[in-house]
Amino acid sequence: MKYELKQKSTVIIIFILVIMLAIIPFFQTEEPPAQAFEPSGNLSDEINELLLNDPLLKGSLAGVSVRSAEDGELLYEHIGDTRLQPASVLKLFTAAAGLSVLGKDYRFTTAVLADGKMTDGTLEGNLILKGKGDPTLIPADFDRFAEAIKEQGIQRITGDLIADDSWYDDVRYSEDLTWNDEHQYYGSQISALTAAPNKDYDAGTVIVNILPGKIGSEGNISLEPDTDFLDIINQTQTVDANGELDINIEREHGTNTIYIKGTIPADSKKTREWISIWEPSLFAISLFKMSLEKEGITVVGKIKAGTSTKGMKELISHKSMALSELMVPFMKLSNNGHAEVLVKEMGQVVHGEGSWEKGLEAMNSELAKLGVDIDQLVLRDGSGISHSNLIPANEITGLLYQVQKEKWFPAFHHSLPVAGVSDRMVGGTLRNRMKEEPLKENVIAKTGSLTGVSTLAGYVKTSSGKPLIFAVLLNNLLDDTQGRKIENQIADILARQP
Repeated sequence: MKYELKQKSTVIIIFILVIMLAIIPFFQTEEPPAQAFEPSGNLSDEINELLLNDPLLKGSLAGVSVRSAEDGELLYEHIGDTRLQPASVLKLFTAAAGLSVLGKDYRFTTAVLADGKMTDGTLEGNLILKGKGDPTLIPADFDRFAEAIKEQGIQRITGDLIADDSWYDDVRYSEDLTWNDEHQYYGSQISALTAAPNKDYDAGTVIVNILPGKIGSEGNISLEPDTDFLDIINQTQTVDANGELDINIEREHGTNTIYIKGTIPADSKKTREWISIWEPSLFAISLFKMSLEKEGITVVGKIKAGTSTKGMKELISHKSMALSELMVPFMKLSNNGHAEVLVKEMGQVVHGEGSWEKGLEAMNSELAKLGVDIDQLVLRDGSGISHSNLIPANEITGLLYQVQKEKWFPAFHHSLPVAGVSDRMVGGTLRNRMKEEPLKENVIAKTGSLTGVSTLAGYVKTSSGKPLIFAVLLNNLLDDTQGRKIENQIADILARQP
C-alpha cells in the first residue's frame, strides 16, 4: 500500500514538473537581441556587440541577415523577419524581376513614323517620334535619326513633330514621391519617351553648369544639352575668392522655369547639378527638332504631344542596348528612373498596361517564382524612394541566394557595385567606401539611403574565399550617413571570418 502511494506521488510530481516546464516560456518577457545559426568563428558575438553597444544605433532599428551563398543556410539574423525600409536596396528585387520577366537580351524600341505623303523632298504631314520606354536616348541618337531622315530625301516637313509616349500611362510620379524631390534628378518624371544628357542615362534631366563671372556680376550658366526648352532665371552673384560657394537650384512646380540662386567665388571650378524636366516627352521631341534643323530640314509646324495610329509609315526603328548592359548604370549608379521604367515595362509586357499598379503586380508574381514570400513585402515603387516600402532582411538574403541559380545571374551580379574600385562603372556607389583590405573588391553589394535610412545588401568573401550573402537595414537613424560606418563594420566582420 505504501509502495502504491509512493508510486502515485512520483507520477504526480513528474506531471507537475512537465506542466511547469511547458508554461515557463509564456513568462519570458524579453527575446534575445539576435539569433545565430551555426555561426563561424566569433560572427554572432561580434555583430551582437556592435548592434547592442554602438551609440550610432541608439533608438534605431537594425535588421541583419547573413546566409551561406553555397547552400542558403541562415547563419545569423537580428530581427531578420521584421519589415524595414530598404531604400535603394529594393532595386535588387526590381532588377531580378526585370531580368526574369523581360530577359537579359531585352531591348527598348523607339520609332519615327510619318502620316503624310512625300512630294519632291517634302513630307506633307506630321512626323511622329514614338517612345517605348528607352531610358538611354541621348542627343547623339536624335542626331542619327535626323541623318537617317535626310538620307530618305526629306528636306521639309509641313506638319507637326509629335511626341508619342502612349506606351505607358500618363502618371509621371510614383505614389509617394514628394514635391521636395520632383526637381531632383532622382525624382525625374517617368515617360515612355524621354532623353538623357549623357551616358549616365539620367533620363528626363538636364545638367546645369555654373562658372563664376566677374566679381559682383552673375555667374555664367550653361546647360547640357544646350536647349531653349527651359527658362533659366539667373539670380547668382560672383563674389571674391574668399567668399562662400552657396548655390541653390530649383525648378518651379508644373513648369520648366529653373531658378538658380546664391554665390560663387571668383576662383571656383565649374559647379554641376542635374535637374529634372517637366514633361520629358516634349523635351525629347524638342531635341529631335534641333537635330533635324542641324541637318537643314525645315519643320513648319510645332512640337506637341499626340499618338501614332496603325498604317503610318515607319521611317526609323531604333533599339536600345540590351537589358544586361543597361543593368550596369542602373545598379552601379542606383538610377531611380531605370527602376521605375522597368516596373512599367513589366506591366506593359505582362498585363498590356504600362502603369505602376500593373507593373508591381507583375513584379510581385515574378518574385514569388524566385522564392520570395511576397506576403511579407510592401512594395510601392521600383526604386526604393518611398518610405512606405518595407522588406525583411531575411527576404533580401533569400532572394540573393535564389537568383544564383538563374541563367541571367552573371548579368545581375556584374551590375552590383564593387567596394573600393574607383571606376564609376565598376565601383559605382561603393567606389569611395571600403577601400582597405580585406573589404576592397571582396564586397559586391547594393547600397541604399533615405532620410533616416541606410542599407547595404549583397555578397562578401571570407578570408578563406567562402562566399556569404548579407543584408543590413538600418532605420530610424538620426544621421543616415553614419549608418555606412555600421555597414562597413559588419562587412568587415564577415570578410574576416575563416
